[in-house]
Amino acid sequence: MTKEYNFHEIENKWQKKWEQDKTHQTNLSEIDKKHYCLTMFSYPSGDKLHIGHWYNYGPVDTYARFMKMKGCNVFQPQGFDAFGLPAENYAIKNGIHPAISTEQNIKKMKSQLCRIGAMYDWSNEINTSSPEYYKWTQWLFLQLYKNGLAYQKNAPVNWCPSCSTVLANEQVKDGHCDRCNTEVTKKDLTQWFFKITDYAEELLDKLDTLDWPKKTKHMQKNWIGKSSGANIEFEIDNHDDKITVFTTRPDTIFGATYMVLAPEHELVGKITTTDNIAIVSKYVERTKTQSEIDRTSTDREKTGVFTGAYAITPFTHSKIPIWIGDYVLSTYGSGAIMAVPSGDERDFEFAKKFKLPIIEVVSEDGEEHGTDYCYPDYGVSVNSDKFTGIKSEEVFSLICNELEERGIGQAKEQYRLHDWLISRQRYWGAPIPVIYCDDCGDVPVPENQLPVNLPQNIEFSSTYGKDISPLATVSEFVNTTCPTCDKPAKRDTDTMDTFVCSSWYYLRYPNAKIETTPFDKTKLDWLPVDTYVGGAEHATMHLLYARFITKALRDLGFVNFDEPFTKLYHQGTITKDGAKMSKSKGNTVSPDEFVEKYGSDTFRAYLMFMGPFDEGGDWNDKGITGIYRFLNKVWKFCHLPISNEKPSDKDLQIMHKTIQSVSNDLSQMKFNTALSRLMEFINYYNSHSNVSLELQLTFIKLLAPIAPHISEQMWKDSGKRNSVFVSQYPKYDPELAKENTINIVVQVNGKLRGNIEVDTAITKDELLSKVKEIENVKKYLNDKQIIKEIIVPQRLINFVVK
Repeated sequence: MTKEYNFHEIENKWQKKWEQDKTHQTNLSEIDKKHYCLTMFSYPSGDKLHIGHWYNYGPVDTYARFMKMKGCNVFQPQGFDAFGLPAENYAIKNGIHPAISTEQNIKKMKSQLCRIGAMYDWSNEINTSSPEYYKWTQWLFLQLYKNGLAYQKNAPVNWCPSCSTVLANEQVKDGHCDRCNTEVTKKDLTQWFFKITDYAEELLDKLDTLDWPKKTKHMQKNWIGKSSGANIEFEIDNHDDKITVFTTRPDTIFGATYMVLAPEHELVGKITTTDNIAIVSKYVERTKTQSEIDRTSTDREKTGVFTGAYAITPFTHSKIPIWIGDYVLSTYGSGAIMAVPSGDERDFEFAKKFKLPIIEVVSEDGEEHGTDYCYPDYGVSVNSDKFTGIKSEEVFSLICNELEERGIGQAKEQYRLHDWLISRQRYWGAPIPVIYCDDCGDVPVPENQLPVNLPQNIEFSSTYGKDISPLATVSEFVNTTCPTCDKPAKRDTDTMDTFVCSSWYYLRYPNAKIETTPFDKTKLDWLPVDTYVGGAEHATMHLLYARFITKALRDLGFVNFDEPFTKLYHQGTITKDGAKMSKSKGNTVSPDEFVEKYGSDTFRAYLMFMGPFDEGGDWNDKGITGIYRFLNKVWKFCHLPISNEKPSDKDLQIMHKTIQSVSNDLSQMKFNTALSRLMEFINYYNSHSNVSLELQLTFIKLLAPIAPHISEQMWKDSGKRNSVFVSQYPKYDPELAKENTINIVVQVNGKLRGNIEVDTAITKDELLSKVKEIENVKKYLNDKQIIKEIIVPQRLINFVVK
């Protein structure tokens, strides 16, 4: 008998050998049967990985190894999303420069990643905080800028007082910063935006073509939020300005009895009368402290104030009062609505509260029902001049046609999606490559002058927590010369949202060592990513941004595909005591102690055995010893004396049935059930004193993707010279996998009285005869008349007696 299973020795040995032999480096010149398998890279904001990271990386490596053994040329790179607030805050908290702390954290995390035993191609590692990477992030900005997809404007933005930076709408959760949970306020700032809205329609349409989770596609559809309606122009009494409103129900225009502007609307200050300016100004200031979610909540009591101004309706030419109300947002439509209280519940509540007129314009049956109720659906138009009596769906089109004919509006499709705000008032990010010159205006940094490097001499203590970008305090960085006229100029002192870094990183992996271009078109044959795995929380941020950048680069001629990720899979979330495991909450559990005590193979297998991969679960380590015992049984089985006898039919049936089940489960990332099948296999052979070499080798190959170190060692111990991962994954024989026997349940008058295992080829008469001889069944049939024999093929027999 060979020595005992020593996981320390085995895992150290094979990790070193894989590294020395460059086993996991992919030949990127071979495109045939390529499979680009990618997990979302990690944030080195702390000094180590936690179990949640392992839960992502370990199982996905199992899938990648499985695909390799199925004959694919697998590329599985790894890197670090190293810029951003978490890394900067960690550095500030610990009194160390983020460049130094990030480098230290990456070194630690990389050593942990290597202990997983994953087949990562480290020769193509990327680090978003290195100048070699963010040079090309800045290049990406310049391409969008040159083609009108990056622009600057002054706008009310989300401001986190704690993080001292602007947040994109996607980074505000329930009115709070998604990083520190501080309540977000509004602030007027000049910021850079990417025009993701130019791609709203395509982003929506192409979702149906993706092999993505339905929930994620649904979330993106809702976030993009397409609405069909019309823009309508209203004149303002005694003013030259006009107000354009977007409405999804132009058919109800005859019911517009007042107008509401968002408090931030550009005309509020201009049209408000002298008598109303004080109350309006006070209301506008109060609104700035409220989140969009609070303002649009259907449960919240509607508030508003009258501006003193009046709009003129384009169809009736009547004057209607112009109010401001916080339930109207400047970021949706034009920031103004025509209020139709008889057809919109929010308008109805507002009108009732402030005693504003209500005109019924749509009813279910064409009859008037008064103004005490709100009917928001389509029906038949009433009180609508020449459109009265016509179905409101038809009036929708008729109104749009007349608006266009009269030059006061047109049919329009509106999106909830906003342009992507990328400016951040923090240090640890890619500097925005723009220079401001008094004579030349905004000047993009020439591509041959990239990267614009982050300065190292930064004083965090003097800037952290204040409303100024740290870069603005470094005069050597700020003061430069204009690339166009060579006069003194100043650099932009904001950095880019770190989601810009991750919006294109999958393109860089196959091109990580190229210095002259962000990506070589010949290497882009590896794109798009075949299998992408990461958290569902990125549905409306990273995953949406990556789709936008891919489409923009396609239109600019840099790539020839539409979507970045062909297949998407979301791993579940690992919780601790019911809360999501995260560094910010301080409830992380390190995998190191378990790897040290039980080994990497045991730990990664245990994570896969916890439950369905897409569900996750609450962490506890009570079952890990069971997996450790299982691997010890495996070790024993694979070192049993070799039998020269042909395996029995039952042995072969068990083997091929296991191959069938495990192959099917791994192809669908059902790791827990695959492990269950392997355990059943070992339990069956537990009593064997010897076994055929074929069975041993087959089992090793089945186990290899799940527990790579022990499998490599057992493969070598069996006499094989090459790695188990260059062998072909076993194929099952459908005939041999068939069950030779089946278990039949026997009932009498619907009550269980016995069961019997019989040959699958047994005839009906033979089955009935055998069943009636079962002692416990015979007891309940004696002296009884069998009225009916109910047979469910291959499952049960029920005798109905009296």
